[in-house]
Amino acid sequence: MKSAVYNVYVEATAERDLRRLPTQIRDRIVPVIVGLAPAPRPHGCRKIAGSQNDWRIRVGDHRVVYEIDDTNKTVKVMRVRHRREAYR
Repeated sequence: MKSAVYNVYVEATAERDLRRLPTQIRDRIVPVIVGLAPAPRPHGCRKIAGSQNDWRIRVGDHRVVYEIDDTNKTVKVMRVRHRREAYR
C-alpha cells in the first residue's frame, strides 16, 4: 500500500528564517523540508515535548520545527533556527 504524499507549507516566519541563513546552510535545509512531503516523520525527527503535533528535525546546528496534520495530510514548517534559538 502506497502512503499519501503530504502538502508542505512554509510559514512566513520560516521563509524569513531561511532567507537570513547563509546560502551554504540554506542549501542543506531546503532538501530536508522538501523531503517532509513523502515522509513527514523521517529518521531522526523528534516530537517536541508538551505539544500535540509539533516535531523537529536536526540539520547540523539548525532545527526545522514543523507541525503535522495527518487528517488533512499537511506539514506546516513554522521555524528554521539555530538550536540555541529554536525553542524560544
